[in-house]
Amino acid sequence: MPDDTTPQTAPWAEPHDDPAVARVSRRPAGPAESARANRGWWDRAADDYQAEHGGFLQDSGFVWGPEGLTEADAGLLGPRAALRGARILEIGCGAAQCARWLAAQGARVVGVDIALAQLRHSHRIDARTGAGVPVAQADAQLLPFADASFDLACSSFGAFPFLPDAPAALTEAARVLRPGGRLVFSVTHPVRWMFPDDPTEAGMAVVQSYFDRRPYIEEDEQGRAVYVEHHHTLGDWTAAITAAGLRLTALTEPEWPKENRTVWGGWGPHRGRYVPGTAIFTAEK
Repeated sequence: MPDDTTPQTAPWAEPHDDPAVARVSRRPAGPAESARANRGWWDRAADDYQAEHGGFLQDSGFVWGPEGLTEADAGLLGPRAALRGARILEIGCGAAQCARWLAAQGARVVGVDIALAQLRHSHRIDARTGAGVPVAQADAQLLPFADASFDLACSSFGAFPFLPDAPAALTEAARVLRPGGRLVFSVTHPVRWMFPDDPTEAGMAVVQSYFDRRPYIEEDEQGRAVYVEHHHTLGDWTAAITAAGLRLTALTEPEWPKENRTVWGGWGPHRGRYVPGTAIFTAEK
């Protein structure tokens, strides 16, 4: 298992030319530190992220991960006809591409994201397309909504990879769902944590323990976290879903399609043929 000085990158994050980063460490990071660091990181990275991946994500499109599985094809939130009129919350919405697709199906949807720069991109797309969705800046660890406000909640690689306390985060998501409501969220597949951020043949070697739950942290010169990503095993996520009072109904592990030649950070067609890159959890209250 690598020690704290071993050069490595996060499984989810792409290399980012961030002058704020002085070093990488592996140490505990709590809710407040994680939120502050990731709010700043995404505010700095949002322009580059949307410029590089906006076409893949589409202005109004619901993509569950780099494999390209769409909600239109998967129907994980339920039949498309049932989305009409449903109250839906997108957690970690970024530029609200998923929320915009849901609104086009007739849903009453709102998106939240911790980074203001991401929400500005949402407003930019709204203005260009004329298909606006309401968004708000909020921390997924403390959602600004009343209990039982939504029929569905979803998150496509949104906030959950960055939260230290999985049971608390899922309990908060469950709180805003009505009884019988559904939560569907995608994260980096936990087995990806073992591999370097290299989707080529050279990145097929295991470099760290699956059971090492210390977060990946980028720090500035003063040792303050400027990016934090947390690792939870499949067992951790399952236990957290149960602890939140939810019932796990499905775990989807999309296979990499032969026609998808996209390389996205640590995801790509070579490794995607052998190792799952995305885990999508479906749970009901």
